[in-house]
Amino acid sequence: MQRIVILGGGTAGWMAAACVARVLGAPDRTITLVESAAIGTIGVGEATIPMIESFHRILGLSAVDVLRATGATFKLGIEFVDWTRLGDRYFHPFGALGADLNGIGFVQHWLRHRGGGGTSALRDYSAEAQAAAAGRFGMVQPTSPDAAPPLQFAYHFDATLYAAMLRRYAERLGVVRVEGVVDAVRREAESGDVAALRLADGRDVAGDFFLDCSGFAGVLIEGELAAGYDDWSEWLPCNRALAVASPALSPLPPFTRATALEAGWQWRIPLRHRTGNGHVFCDTFVDEDAAATGLCAAIGDPDATPRALRFTTGRRRRAWVRNVVALGLASGFVEPLESTSIFMIQSALAKLMTLFPREGRVSARLVDQYNAMIAAEWERVRDFIVAHYKVTARDDTPFWRHCRSMAVPESLAERLALFEEDGVFVEQPHDLFKEANWVAVLAGQGMIPRRHHPVAAIAPLPALDAQLARMRAAIAAQVAALPDHDAYLARCVA
Repeated sequence: MQRIVILGGGTAGWMAAACVARVLGAPDRTITLVESAAIGTIGVGEATIPMIESFHRILGLSAVDVLRATGATFKLGIEFVDWTRLGDRYFHPFGALGADLNGIGFVQHWLRHRGGGGTSALRDYSAEAQAAAAGRFGMVQPTSPDAAPPLQFAYHFDATLYAAMLRRYAERLGVVRVEGVVDAVRREAESGDVAALRLADGRDVAGDFFLDCSGFAGVLIEGELAAGYDDWSEWLPCNRALAVASPALSPLPPFTRATALEAGWQWRIPLRHRTGNGHVFCDTFVDEDAAATGLCAAIGDPDATPRALRFTTGRRRRAWVRNVVALGLASGFVEPLESTSIFMIQSALAKLMTLFPREGRVSARLVDQYNAMIAAEWERVRDFIVAHYKVTARDDTPFWRHCRSMAVPESLAERLALFEEDGVFVEQPHDLFKEANWVAVLAGQGMIPRRHHPVAAIAPLPALDAQLARMRAAIAAQVAALPDHDAYLARCVA
């Protein structure tokens, strides 16, 4: 496996190039990335989740490096508008909700507090949610064991600038970029492995191992190796998107906004130099012209005509076939409602680095293990996204009535039933989203468990309420000490 070839650039291709060069780079190993400027990239996934920092740490990149190179702002979570019913909003924050008490999770105590007449909201127990609402941010490290933990954060960044930053990084480590369009794929006669990419100008780019970052087309994984595709449209019916930029916001909010619309939803992602906007929708319920008109009216001042994208939500049945691994959109796609696209690239790379073939041999066991882990992770993410549509009180449009009444995957149905009945969350292998994430979304959309854990009823209610009040006060003090988000950004990039 001395010749690694990456097909496609963009975010997936250059993340792969940077990671492989950093982790697997060696004097006798070549890493070649083939892309065409004429094809371009989608580049609309501009919001991330906190795990992106672990990827940056592997590469040795600091937050300041990312901010300066990509026009980035900080992100503390997502504000959801009109998802439960028109006029409602809630916040899905990064980080913890409250603190566990008496050996059981915080949400059980909040449920008892609420059942006893308490009016505090879940967001009152999240430093990230309160900082987002106040427009504050700071990477403040704890000064003592008793100090509040630092804020959990991610980024909004320009995906094109991010890919360019990673390209510069990868090329410094020896990655070679080849400009060209693939015209044919040459296979080994005996093994059936991919041997080389034949470019339109007649050149061959030979390799031992290939990463398919060719987007929805899946040139290698599907076009050549027929990996198959699981279509999830029955649970996630949105199949179109429109993307357009608008002028930068002032002040810059440290959070993403997702607003539910007539037949889908609209994103707003604040960057320092512009705002990313988009509308994800189902064309069964609204046509593209009407969706574009609504998006432009909501933005008020778009920089251009919205760019249209078509997609089918789902995943490859096998992300690794023979000597080819698919990454990014070539591997699968769920709409960017919870900013998972870039994480799925990062997670796949982490798994691949662990399971990379030994001694030039692709083991069937390694391939099977990788495919099983990737499939499980995609399905866990799918269920979390589907829950946003299923758990709603909206019945004002045919689209939302369809979402409320649709059957959901059995794995999600079981998780929703456990939560609604008893507030129970059982973590499963490869869960990206943990209890705090599920609680924030499900409770935010109106699913309040009917019962709480009996341990939460041991302490007298006034004592519990006093303890929760102290939690809220501590969070308020922590947030009050944080600097303004805009001012903090200005200091970081100065």
